[in-house]
Amino acid sequence: MTRLSLERLSRLDDFGAAEELRGLLTPDGSGGRWRDVRVSPDGQHVHVILHEPSAALATFDRVGAQAVRREMRAAPAVSGAAPLADLLYLESGGGSGALLAVVFRNGGAQFWRYWEQQARWHLLHTGELCNSPSAKVVSVCASARTLVWCEERPPSEGSSLSSSTSGISQSQLRHCVCSRPYEVRENGVSLGGVHMALHNNPPYTVCASGDSLYLVPDARDGAPSSTSKLLLTWSPQRDALAVNTGCGGALLRHDLTRSRESDFRKLISSCVGMLLTMQPPEILAFCPAPSGGLLLLLESGWLSWLCVEGTMRHIYKLADNCLADRGASLSLNIFGNVVALAVDRTLFLIDTTCGLELEKITLDSEGVLFVNCQDPEVPHLLCEQGVFLVKPRQPKPECKVRSHPESLRPGSILMEAVFEEACRYYQQRSLSSTQLTVEKLKSGGMFQAPITLSSILRDYLNGQKGKDIVQSNVCHGKLLTALEADLKILLALEDTKLLMLRASEKELAGYCESLIHEEVRRLLCSEMERDNVLYLNLIFSTFPSESWQAVQKVLQLRCNGEGSISTEASPEVWKTVLNPVQAVAHSPLSSGQHPQATAPANVAVPVFELICSSVFRFQPCWLPQFLELAQQQAGRSYGMPESPESLPLYRRALAALPKGEEHQDLEVELLLCSQRPHAVMQALRILMGRQEWQQVIQVAERFCQQSPLLNKEIFTTLLCEVSQHRELDPYLDLLWALCPEDLSVTSILNIVLKNLPPTCPSSRPFETSSAQLTVGLLRPLLSRVLLRETKPSHTYTDILHSPTFPPLTPPRQPKGLPRTTTDPAVSHPNPTERNEVASAVSSSSSSYEL
Repeated sequence: MTRLSLERLSRLDDFGAAEELRGLLTPDGSGGRWRDVRVSPDGQHVHVILHEPSAALATFDRVGAQAVRREMRAAPAVSGAAPLADLLYLESGGGSGALLAVVFRNGGAQFWRYWEQQARWHLLHTGELCNSPSAKVVSVCASARTLVWCEERPPSEGSSLSSSTSGISQSQLRHCVCSRPYEVRENGVSLGGVHMALHNNPPYTVCASGDSLYLVPDARDGAPSSTSKLLLTWSPQRDALAVNTGCGGALLRHDLTRSRESDFRKLISSCVGMLLTMQPPEILAFCPAPSGGLLLLLESGWLSWLCVEGTMRHIYKLADNCLADRGASLSLNIFGNVVALAVDRTLFLIDTTCGLELEKITLDSEGVLFVNCQDPEVPHLLCEQGVFLVKPRQPKPECKVRSHPESLRPGSILMEAVFEEACRYYQQRSLSSTQLTVEKLKSGGMFQAPITLSSILRDYLNGQKGKDIVQSNVCHGKLLTALEADLKILLALEDTKLLMLRASEKELAGYCESLIHEEVRRLLCSEMERDNVLYLNLIFSTFPSESWQAVQKVLQLRCNGEGSISTEASPEVWKTVLNPVQAVAHSPLSSGQHPQATAPANVAVPVFELICSSVFRFQPCWLPQFLELAQQQAGRSYGMPESPESLPLYRRALAALPKGEEHQDLEVELLLCSQRPHAVMQALRILMGRQEWQQVIQVAERFCQQSPLLNKEIFTTLLCEVSQHRELDPYLDLLWALCPEDLSVTSILNIVLKNLPPTCPSSRPFETSSAQLTVGLLRPLLSRVLLRETKPSHTYTDILHSPTFPPLTPPRQPKGLPRTTTDPAVSHPNPTERNEVASAVSSSSSSYEL
């Protein structure tokens, strides 16, 4: 993998008044906030907006070896020293020098051009952007020879609309978005007419990207919370306006062809219902993309891309602790397919095509990223030490393998590795209690196998210079072919170790990350033995951050932005991760392991617990989803070892949480993710102990459908709580609906009577405690159960109402014909028998009717 590093392009000494510039860039200096620093596209000019003690713009130029420094203060034509809104680098219009537009808060604008021959700035034009003299410019940008700005107008000006339509007062929504074309001439700049695109809107920061203009919410002036997170997209060429959010992309589109201008309150009136149900994250930083769209850094830690068509694509998720400091310095920019993000003194480089973190570089000081027009696909950074650019790290020529000293030659390295492996193998098979060493293994020609193999490797590394060596290589061709891949890996590893000895501090961090990634990948892709578990514990304890990055790459963990995590790792890797193999650390530490790598019981942590601890440390919100992912992988037929004494995965994941009540929310999530009855009841009791009754009912409704036994246990537990206090009274209707089918009235009353709190004798007659359970509260439940018990069973209804019940008597076949048809026993029964048969038939028919 190609490593990236910073290379100094120039120092601040190349600029005029370098000491003053360095003082302005330091955090303690006046105006040293990086959001007030601008760098020209050619990298030849640095501008710093000064707010105190007077409004001014400090300009530092670099022209070859000759450098000058100028100050452009408020022009005399502008009344008073108005503060600056922003400055823009415009298209030069065919001129040889840079063209700069300085816009003031009061609407004034000055256009300056830099003459390279004279090495100084010339004022070309002074004018007013706003039509209203009392308007105040909030933000400004330039797009396709057009100036676009957001201005604030007094409440009495601008278009008016009754506040009842939107529920927002006119004093809150008194901004408007305007545009004005400009034309650059030889000796000046001419401005066109003002066009209002949006009015009655909250304050917005305008940003141009491609053919579109983005209106990013700016809540510094106290914009209403219901509209402060709406992001608008204005397409002047299509005369369209789209409403977007930071969580769902485009909500609606509005055509401006007919109206030519739009009222903000009318625009959002059709999506007020959706806004009430959404909680979009705050936008911390943004930057335009060269091909269109807007790159956003959200409060949730996601780097997301708002595409031109309005869809939102998540690219990369920062660790939860990266944005904990809300006052941190942020700088975001995109260079080709690489996003550069500077958070305080850490520079992240991310590939936009796949969301992979290419590099994380530690900076000596804070800085600001800028795009250099001469090399737009390479990240450039301005900081106190100068101007830097990002480029691939090149290995030093003097650190090649052939320059190794005699003690570190590849042949000796490979032979030592062979002997160490053989020593370790024979030590495991030896019945002797004496410790076997490499020196004892070599002495006396005891073991011929490692010696023979070492000689083969020596011939392989010395090269084919003689006939004997050629014959040796021919004889052992199969062996060398099988070992060639491992030989190359081992030599590359030793080469990297030597490079680390001569590397600087920044290069050492890159080499360390590469080594950790290779070692973690090798261990997780191999059979995890006890010694390997100890070694992995040592790696995680010594290099926690690098190990977490390596785990993400090896398991190929990807978060889709909706809270779920996916993996593309092979089943064999997950088999190694979920294997509950533990290793007992030796005492003393003969294997070189770090003391912190072992648990207090002198037992190393298994791989799954080790990874869960790393997830909890760097990305705690991923831990429940990682547990669900591990349970899915464990449920597949991967041939994983199953034993009765092995703990379930949720119990192993809970071991990563520190003891205490600080992380109980995460503990509850892990218990519920397991979906095991015992874990669900444990989570329910934790929520009951914290008196979070609404969440208790939600958990009960969710898991009562899982099984009848769990339903009965949950309902019985909550019924005991109802018997003891009145906190669950608002949720009784929902609770009674969860009553199991096999629970009788007697059982309910027995549960209630056993769990009633002891009553204290009252001093007044007929006085009852307000926390006492009453019959009225139980009446709906008892009525429901009694109705179910007294309701007739319909199990045999179809049989009872069958027309063939009772079954007809089958006809009797006489054994023989009567002797005569006049036989009295057949033709004329006596009256007594006739009456008995009639009564039997009538009783049978009457019972059938009932």
